[in-house]
Amino acid sequence: MTLPSADPNLEPRLSDKPPLRDDTRFAAGKIAVFQYATVIIFLFLMSGFWRLQVQNPEFYGERAQQNSIKSVPIPGPRGRILDRDGRVIVDNHSSFSLLLARESAKEEHLRPIAQGLDLDYNDLAARVRRVRSQPKYVTVTIKDELSPADLAFVAAHLDFFPELVLIQTPRRLYPKNGMMAHVIGYTGEISEDELDLPDFAKYNQGDVVGKFGIEKQYNDTLMGVDGQRQVVVDNRGTVRQTLAIKKAVEGKDLQLTIDLDVQTVAELAMQGKNGSVVALDPRSGEVLAMVSRPTFDPNKFAVRIKSKDWKEILDNPEHPMLNRAIQAELAPGSTFKPIVALAGLSTGTVDDKWTTHCSGGVALYGRYQHCWVSPKGHGTLSMHNGIVHSCDVFFYTLGSKLGIDNLSFYGDLVGFGQTTGIDLPHERSGLMPSEKWKLRYYRTKWYAGETPSVAIGQGALTVTPLQLARAIGGIAVGGKWYQPHMVKKPLDQVKMAEWALNPEHVKTVVDGLYGVVNEGGTGVRAALPHIEVCGKTGTSQLASNDYVKPAGGGEDMRDNAWFVGFAPRDNPEIVVVALFEHGGHGQFAAAIVRDVLKAHFDKKDRVTQLQQNQTRTVAALGLGLAGTAGVAPPQ
Repeated sequence: MTLPSADPNLEPRLSDKPPLRDDTRFAAGKIAVFQYATVIIFLFLMSGFWRLQVQNPEFYGERAQQNSIKSVPIPGPRGRILDRDGRVIVDNHSSFSLLLARESAKEEHLRPIAQGLDLDYNDLAARVRRVRSQPKYVTVTIKDELSPADLAFVAAHLDFFPELVLIQTPRRLYPKNGMMAHVIGYTGEISEDELDLPDFAKYNQGDVVGKFGIEKQYNDTLMGVDGQRQVVVDNRGTVRQTLAIKKAVEGKDLQLTIDLDVQTVAELAMQGKNGSVVALDPRSGEVLAMVSRPTFDPNKFAVRIKSKDWKEILDNPEHPMLNRAIQAELAPGSTFKPIVALAGLSTGTVDDKWTTHCSGGVALYGRYQHCWVSPKGHGTLSMHNGIVHSCDVFFYTLGSKLGIDNLSFYGDLVGFGQTTGIDLPHERSGLMPSEKWKLRYYRTKWYAGETPSVAIGQGALTVTPLQLARAIGGIAVGGKWYQPHMVKKPLDQVKMAEWALNPEHVKTVVDGLYGVVNEGGTGVRAALPHIEVCGKTGTSQLASNDYVKPAGGGEDMRDNAWFVGFAPRDNPEIVVVALFEHGGHGQFAAAIVRDVLKAHFDKKDRVTQLQQNQTRTVAALGLGLAGTAGVAPPQ
């Protein structure tokens, strides 16, 4: 049977076929995936909502708030430093500092920030690392005293570096040319070593504290308390609103005993010289002036001293950071002779009539000791003329009679070999030799032949200028040695050592010191008209002449020049010591003391004249008012 051929027109077309069941399943699968994804996303959002609103609402709320609210510190200004009359010595000036807000800081930003602000990248990175263990809200000070260029960089890059926070800060403004630098000191950022000390437990990284001088000694008094400002910022770091302000508290002002008029003259008198000047009121221990040369500029330390400036100071062979007034331990030379004279009289070893003949030298203990006027000599001298002409032979002989322990006893009595207790850091004690001292430190006995050198202020004896001022001032007021101090306080709060000196012995010594200046003695350059100035020169050797002359020693081997003076002779109100390093002879230091004494008494005269004028004015006004009493006013 033959099948009929298929008609192509009768074959069904592909498009006419019914949809396959696989396509239906595929479409249904896609819908299911979408539905599951929607459910998962919804569950994820719900879980996030649960954590935010139910589990940790406070934590996440605080985190969200930190994105818009920042706390900006308001540094508390340090107190001012004033002189005894209330005049400002140290003040503050306004400047800008730049902080790094660590909660928004990125490590990759540190290098371009350092480049833009001319900072050392390694130093900046180290500063950030040091506070890594602290909470994120603790900021890091990355630069102080911003220059106009620095401010322009910050303003132009706030969009790129939102972690930069600019604040206005008070900075110290010190006197120019290093005036009073050793007294005032300077401030600086607290160091890592200081933060580990109990005294600095209340301070934080980045705090500025006193580092030297009065700034260090009275840091807790001068230190202000930082405030805080809460602000709303946008995503570019721009402040949009201030929410709250906690005001900063200024530190307390500090009034010194320093008299700026006397201090200024003392500074000028030491221009071009190395050494020190100290002026004290022997009736109270108040320091009226204190100068040390060479000096340094504390303004360089007020923020962060540059490495090259610090290296320049450290490499300076003249040690400008040394406060010579309290740290230079040097032989006092003949300024020690008044103490030897007092020891001789007080022990009864000699009286004021005792004499010695000076022929230019004296043989003692197998050695010939030269006088400073050798070979001429002074001739026969009593106690008075021995002091006036500073005869070495007189005091060699007297010292030999006394012995080292008597010299040591009276040296200790006036404060040698011990710190004065002044309210400045790092005071040195000097040295008052004795038999016990030598046995303790050298394990050998004291030889009598060593005593004559000590009796003229040489040998192992060393003092500081402040010690010498206090010692002579205490003798001049009759045996009261007040503790020197830099900050004003009532007299009953000042420590004082007292010894019942014989007034006749004191008078003998003081009359001799008067003769040094006014009777043709070695200190005539300190004389002032109408003022009874008393004083004593001192010339201390740095090396023996037996060494210096053959070696051809230069200027750095010249003798140190000392002078200690006080006035008036009765009831003195000021004592001044001048140390002129390598000055050659005490007479050249005498002129320095004269200028300082003159400044003190000139000011006293001005104040007295002003008070008299005011009294006359008040009296005249009173007479005028009395003359018009009962008179009817004009119609």
